[in-house]
Amino acid sequence: MSSTAEPLLPAVPARQPLSARLDTARRRLAVDAVLGRRLAWIAPLAITLLAGILRFWNLGHPHAIVFDETYYVKDAWSQWNLGYASTWPEDADGRFTDGETDIYTDAPSFVVHPPLGKLLIGAGMALFGPTSSFGWRVAVALAGTLAVLVLYLIAWQLTRSVLFSSVAAGLMAIDGLAIVMSRVAILDVLLTFFVLLSVWFFLIDRRRHLDRLAEAMLRRDAAGRAAWWGPVLWGRPWLVAAGIAGGAACGVKWSGAWVLAALGLYTVVSDALARRRLGIHFWPADAVRQGVASFVLLVPVAVLVYIAAWTTWLTTDGGYERHSVDADPARGFWSWVPLPLQNLWHYHQTIYTATAEITSSHPYASPAWQWPLLLRPTSMYANSTADGVGGCASARGCIEILYSMPNPLLWWLGVLAVLWLAVYGVRTRDWRAAVVLAGVAATYVPWLFYPSRTIFQFYTVLILPFLILALTFALRAIAGSRHADPHRRAAGRRTVLVILGVILAVSAFWYPLWSAIRVPWEFYWLHNWLTGWV
Repeated sequence: MSSTAEPLLPAVPARQPLSARLDTARRRLAVDAVLGRRLAWIAPLAITLLAGILRFWNLGHPHAIVFDETYYVKDAWSQWNLGYASTWPEDADGRFTDGETDIYTDAPSFVVHPPLGKLLIGAGMALFGPTSSFGWRVAVALAGTLAVLVLYLIAWQLTRSVLFSSVAAGLMAIDGLAIVMSRVAILDVLLTFFVLLSVWFFLIDRRRHLDRLAEAMLRRDAAGRAAWWGPVLWGRPWLVAAGIAGGAACGVKWSGAWVLAALGLYTVVSDALARRRLGIHFWPADAVRQGVASFVLLVPVAVLVYIAAWTTWLTTDGGYERHSVDADPARGFWSWVPLPLQNLWHYHQTIYTATAEITSSHPYASPAWQWPLLLRPTSMYANSTADGVGGCASARGCIEILYSMPNPLLWWLGVLAVLWLAVYGVRTRDWRAAVVLAGVAATYVPWLFYPSRTIFQFYTVLILPFLILALTFALRAIAGSRHADPHRRAAGRRTVLVILGVILAVSAFWYPLWSAIRVPWEFYWLHNWLTGWV
């Protein structure tokens, strides 16, 4: 044994000088800043990659024209070749999937949606071949993947939080409605992508515009000038970009116009309130002046982009109603408008009349009042096989199904979160809540005015991102703020982790029915929770 007694406590190092401690703190802050910047790039890329895997994996299956693809795949291909959608033989679906892709006629087909979405679908078919079911769907799958990334960027603009943005984008990445609608060649995810892009551009413009407005008023105060009127700001490139994206959304489906209108209205209101807060005396009239400028920056460019979506229809002669008013000598005041544009206007009148009167019964029809309750989702494709056929090893047989069902737990929680956010927004006057609620209102409320029209639950893929944002705000409130009681915050975090874990488990449980994986009938029946589900 050593004769030297060991100390009872470890030696305490000498206290570092203040300068050394400051250097250590600076190095830690620098490391944290570097990690934060890296995480701000890694998180959205990783989530987008996950979204891409879930959407692109086995995208070509099933090799069949599913549900409403019959209206878009064939029209997209004839439009790509002729410049307009044309008619096909009665038995065209089966013949098309078997490789007969040139059996379209020269006779025009009456279509009720603008051409841009079908142009993008047709581009995928031209790139990968019209016989490739992957080619039919690749443009939609890409748009669905990028929509997840854009939702991340929207959440970042709202909160400047990597965690908040990651949760919002992650929930959309794993949601079944977003996945299925990205795996079928129809228009709704293309519409969703352009709408989200417009919202992102709008949020960038909002932040920059209000900062510039505040700076201008501070300069006036410093100069001792009275604040009777504020400046009219024209240099707003991101508002122009929002108009371009909004015009593209309308070029896919007319319902994009409701979102564009909501964004324009919010732009005017937020500017008016900012001018009031800055002490501008004539702020209502001043907001009207800026509102006119905002309208000029937003709407005309959207209209031009929308008309540009009809370029091939305008520059060819065979489209439906392409020459409907050419022979009419009594055009009156509008005679100065080029005939192709007059024909286009006449076609739009026909489209509106026809779509407003679509009231035929359909087994999957679901009026808008049912959508929050999730009573009747849509089966896009189903194929059953007997035991021993095609690898099926179930006494009751197997089924492949492509079911546009959102994650039920995520959906219902999102609906409740919207109600909570409405109350929270009124109490706190939080502008972020107003943005999300405006998105929900613009994508949902208009459909309530068509109670008799034949519409479907899968239209809600456009509402889904705003429901997810509402849910993410609710989850953040449950988790608690940094200044909350530590025990309350710990309990809130655990609750949020449990909710997210259960949502993830539900998505894993449903994914086979979102990707047409062959499953036993017994497994399929476990998913029929309500009588209206498949």
